[in-house]
Amino acid sequence: MNSTPSNHPSRRQLLHSGAAIGLALLATGCATPPSGKAKARVVVVGGGWGGIGAARTLAESGQVEVTMLEPHPSFMSCPMSALYVAGLKPLSYLNHSYRNVDRTGVRRVRERATAIDRSARFVQTETQRLPYDYLVLAPGVEYMEDSLPGFIEGRDRLPVGFRAFEHEAVRLQVDAFLSQGGIYVMTVPRPPFRCPPAPYERACMIAEQMRKRGTRGKIIIVDANSDPTPAPTARPVRHAMETLYPNEIEYRTDMTPTRIDAGRRILSTPEGDINYTAANIIPPMRAPGLIRQAGLGERWASVHLPSFQSTADPLVYVIGDAQGTLLPKSGHVAFGAGQQVAKEIVGLVTGRPDPAPAPGTTVALPGGICWAKVSERTAIMVNVSASMQIGEAARLRFEVDPQHNEPSKKASIVWADAMWGSMFG
Repeated sequence: MNSTPSNHPSRRQLLHSGAAIGLALLATGCATPPSGKAKARVVVVGGGWGGIGAARTLAESGQVEVTMLEPHPSFMSCPMSALYVAGLKPLSYLNHSYRNVDRTGVRRVRERATAIDRSARFVQTETQRLPYDYLVLAPGVEYMEDSLPGFIEGRDRLPVGFRAFEHEAVRLQVDAFLSQGGIYVMTVPRPPFRCPPAPYERACMIAEQMRKRGTRGKIIIVDANSDPTPAPTARPVRHAMETLYPNEIEYRTDMTPTRIDAGRRILSTPEGDINYTAANIIPPMRAPGLIRQAGLGERWASVHLPSFQSTADPLVYVIGDAQGTLLPKSGHVAFGAGQQVAKEIVGLVTGRPDPAPAPGTTVALPGGICWAKVSERTAIMVNVSASMQIGEAARLRFEVDPQHNEPSKKASIVWADAMWGSMFG
């Protein structure tokens, strides 16, 4: 990628920068505990980006027994899914086998965690109790379906596509819309929610296909925010929508829908009803109910930074999108947090914990890159670094492309291949 400008990460940087990719795995060797001493048991709930970062790093240390709870037989990525939804990549591009994760020594249980008993230290599934010495929770998000009257009743007709294994339904809906035309309405909630640039990315990618296929109609984005989120991306995202798709995208801001009737295909808003052909309603999000059942938080899990330990229980760590800090809810950040937590647990188990940073010390937090694809050939890079002074709140620093460009689209493919290689290679 010699044509990549200096403000874009090169392939070498993407593959070797720990801040960007987090490829460095735990260097604790494979020593086993003294004879007769059982290994500590770590249960990881969730086999997504954060769960894989934690489970694989823990298992490769050779210091603990790792059980990963994940009901799906394989991994499916939400990052890069816009390429599939727009018909530019097959579903297999997002799908990855857990085979090499299993080979590291992770015991994978294909069941869902139904409850946590923190006093007795076990996770309950449909069929068994899994005891733990340390618990890592990476359960992702759930939709606040009751926030929009009518959504629950119309759920089967309203695929969201912000969780794994929901993309096929969205793709079928998009293909039908592109064939018949009409109005494709999208809603964007107020943050925090998973991958804030994703709704605008999806709208742009569908709009490009409308133009290529000669689809008559438009995409109406009903955004509860006054600008695209997060704020540092607002200008380049607006620029992409306005310059690339002025006839295909109608962007309405500061508008929260009040009701949806999926049967009649009507979205009600404070400014009137919208009759639509297809709807991608993105509800507000929260941590799954498991977090509330275990007493670990309300909308989001409450954690200490930089450790990601639950404020309610030092033996429980919550990473990924379920944790309630300022860190972006993105796959890259979740993966780095999983690796970091695994390293801390191994240090505790082996009696070699990292020294606690002194008050006022500045420490780095997991950061990450995401890419808002706005056409088949261009994207906007969003690079987020995070840090905090001990005793103070986290701080985020954004580096965002001033506008969409071809090098960022090429870099996004390199990034995805590198991330999935480190997770599943």
